Amino acid sequence: MVSFPEEVLKRARKVKLLLLDVDGILTDARIIVDASGQEIKHFCVVDGMGIKLLQRTGVEVGLLSSRISPPVGYRARELGIDLIIQGELDKKALYEDILEKRGLTDVEVAYMGDDWVDLPVLRRVGLALTVPEAWPPVKDYVHYVTKRPGGHGAVREVCDLILKAQDQWEKLLAIFLKR
Repeated sequence: MVSFPEEVLKRARKVKLLLLDVDGILTDARIIVDASGQEIKHFCVVDGMGIKLLQRTGVEVGLLSSRISPPVGYRARELGIDLIIQGELDKKALYEDILEKRGLTDVEVAYMGDDWVDLPVLRRVGLALTVPEAWPPVKDYVHYVTKRPGGHGAVREVCDLILKAQDQWEKLLAIFLKR
């Protein structure tokens, strides 16, 4: 089990919304296009479970992607994610709109991104996160770099971090142990 630095746990205690980039975070950043032009993405089931557990505690999860991808919309619906914005490069403007509409402050938001387009949001949020393969210099602007790579459990690691910080991890585990 991953242990988390106290400063990171302190920030995670305040999180009410986890925003995720998609390519490189929920996926391994590869895009597969078949002969008919259909895009295929690989999503990690473990990440999906982490999202569902986090939602169960009242923490909202949203997706901000600068690309438009039908598989992303499908996966979001499958996970019960209502906040999904695709095809916008200005993530900072989107972020500010989300804060206003939800009545949140920076300290109540965690964001996970891995490339330059994510930097304006990463520099604002209360808990900034990325993956080991993030493009330089993204790691210089985050509070925590996951041990697991994007598309292979990194989001679950972040969900566990928030659940532990908010004293929900043991409670949820107990529910599954009783079954």
